[in-house]
Amino acid sequence: MEPVTHFLTGACIGRAGLNRKTAYATLAAVLAAEAADIDVLWGWAGPVEGLKHHRGITHTFLAVPVVAAAAVGIVWLFDRWWERRRRRRLAASQSNEPGSLLCTDTGEFPGKTPEKHPSEAKAHGVFTRFMYGLKPVPFNQTSASLTQTTVLFNQTSASDSAKKLTRSTQQVRWGWLYLTALVSALSHLLLDWTNNYGLRPFFPFNPRWYEGSFVFIAEPVIWALLVTALVIPWLLGLVGGEIGVRRTTFRGRGWAIFALTGIVLLWGWRWSEQGRARALAENTQIAAAPVKRMALEPYPINPYHWHAILETAEYYQTAEINTLSGEIESDPRLDLLYKPPPTAATEAAKRTLLGEVYMDWGSWAVVRDVGPEPIPGPVPGLKPPQLPLNRTWTAVEFYDLRFDYPFLGAGRTSDRHHLSGWVYIVDGRDEAGEAMNGREQR
Repeated sequence: MEPVTHFLTGACIGRAGLNRKTAYATLAAVLAAEAADIDVLWGWAGPVEGLKHHRGITHTFLAVPVVAAAAVGIVWLFDRWWERRRRRRLAASQSNEPGSLLCTDTGEFPGKTPEKHPSEAKAHGVFTRFMYGLKPVPFNQTSASLTQTTVLFNQTSASDSAKKLTRSTQQVRWGWLYLTALVSALSHLLLDWTNNYGLRPFFPFNPRWYEGSFVFIAEPVIWALLVTALVIPWLLGLVGGEIGVRRTTFRGRGWAIFALTGIVLLWGWRWSEQGRARALAENTQIAAAPVKRMALEPYPINPYHWHAILETAEYYQTAEINTLSGEIESDPRLDLLYKPPPTAATEAAKRTLLGEVYMDWGSWAVVRDVGPEPIPGPVPGLKPPQLPLNRTWTAVEFYDLRFDYPFLGAGRTSDRHHLSGWVYIVDGRDEAGEAMNGREQR
């Protein structure tokens, strides 16, 4: 899923009750929920490297404990910084508090000469500091910058003064915090599995890609559930504050559980509708030739609308299935794609870095030789090969049928394919440049 869903899911996991077990639970959950997508940094090495490593090792069961530990480590660093900052601010506020007096180990004001005998003065200071539960600090009359301790001489009792020096906070239980991060990191894998991009959870032991393909990669219904669970408690808190209702320490647990439960129910609903769509396609003769395999791709929002891809020996055929009405729409004149014939250039392109990565990931990959046509874009820094007349070049395109449909409800406005890759091949064997998503792979 896209990052927004992961962040919001992490926030709801933290607020579903784990934040009552330990401080920083929501922060750790949010960080761990999105931490696996740090593999997008591979995109700096080029678009093909980005595709190769995206949803790679960080999206595996092997990496989940490491991802959770990294999130907890960031929280620990934040906690150390926050604690030091709190102590500095607390010390500053006490030294500037009205009605407070600065007292040294003699019990006198700094810079004021004690009238008592030194031994008596020191005893007096020790007694004063003992009453207020403070450690004695050496006093030096020649320096006003030495360590001083604020003792509050006002109408409050000694116990009240001690309370002012202590901040009441929720305890950090690092075991619970790690468990929270672990659950949140696992939620990332589960969410990514539900869409049609897929992931390799058992890599490197098993390089196979797995995808549920029953939830669109950006699902507004899930956004609505998660945002509602986080916003409603905040609004109720504002209203309660205006009418004087006592503030609840941990708000929103019920709403968070409601949102997470709603997501699971939505998954079950979509899974069921996908099964119905598969049954309709299998019991209807959509293609004239025998079907070798079939895929069903989701649309956002509408759980009844599915895009079917059917493969035969010679061509692919697509269809639109409505499980609510039971209708199947497919026009052989418009929805049929013959498999491009293999050429020396396409075979050479499959052996390039882009070709190997794309064919490993693209379970419905189509490879076609488009001839001496420049790569659409244009791609900055990558131009068609400049060759003498006795040599030839061609462009080879890679695209995946799983993403080659109008998932936003509008027809295709251009001949460009989503998530497509391109390779220039010279003389049917040599690579002369690679590009993907409008970027050159150097």
